[in-house]
Amino acid sequence: MQNFMNEAFKEAKKAYNLGEVPIGAVIVSDGKIISRGYNKRESKQNALMHAEIIAIDKACKKLKSWRLENAIMYVSLEPCPMCAGAIAASRIKKVIYGCKEKSSGDNLCENILSSARLNHKVEIEYNDTLENEISRLLTQFFKEKRQKEAN
Repeated sequence: MQNFMNEAFKEAKKAYNLGEVPIGAVIVSDGKIISRGYNKRESKQNALMHAEIIAIDKACKKLKSWRLENAIMYVSLEPCPMCAGAIAASRIKKVIYGCKEKSSGDNLCENILSSARLNHKVEIEYNDTLENEISRLLTQFFKEKRQKEAN
């Protein structure tokens, strides 16, 4: 499991190096990574280009199915509401995230993934083994962004 979170963090670093919000995701099936994604909203100028959405799209293409029922997603940051909806819609079995969103005290992600309105429930797990590294990268990114905007 730690190896897969490391891989998601590597994807986040790719986003950071391209000036994107540093979030990365990998999807695992049968113990192997089947897709990867990192944020590309700025480079693609598309609000949908979140790491999780990109990884889901690639996994569906690879498996030739929209149902990712046996897959586990590892993502560096707790998914946003849009991504939580996509995760549930794709039938991913479980999501493991490495850092909590600072504004997530309302448990919105968990509420979406376990909503009674959905016919598929997604397990969600918080794994903080890389939390400090992920948090530092996010903090550094936004600090640099504020400095650029101030100049």
